[in-house]
Amino acid sequence: MSARFNTYIGKAGHLAVMAEFLMRGWNVAIPEVDVGDDIFVVKDDTGTLRRVQVKTARTSLKGAGSPVTFSLKARQLFTNSPILVHYVFVVRIDDQWGPLVIIRQDMLQRLVAEKGRTRSANITLRLLFMGRKVMLGQTDITNSIRDFADFPIIAH
Repeated sequence: MSARFNTYIGKAGHLAVMAEFLMRGWNVAIPEVDVGDDIFVVKDDTGTLRRVQVKTARTSLKGAGSPVTFSLKARQLFTNSPILVHYVFVVRIDDQWGPLVIIRQDMLQRLVAEKGRTRSANITLRLLFMGRKVMLGQTDITNSIRDFADFPIIAH
């Protein structure tokens, strides 16, 4: 795939994730200047704000599972602010979207630190999608599939 096509895949992933938040009743916005956050997700009636970083990749369905590699900026992951970032990993498996994997920044920091990868500028994560199960290396992160705990459905 060309770098240009990767831009299209990335934007498609952003829009797919935004659609999920909208369907849950949350408002979404794309920052005019990208300094790290891809999407702001807002609960309009209270002003509750969530920061979201979307990581998108493509793979093909394989017998033992579908491995996908994502790259993160270590500085962004390990810089804390009053509002934690929610990382949403979205994968296009052949011709359809796979499950959204949602991991809050502090939890992802722990997972990465356990693997000893905190010193490099970029962190590579390899997720393996196996049916209804997702692994990050040897760690089962299946409970992160569609983990919308911080984004409850809002009835309007």
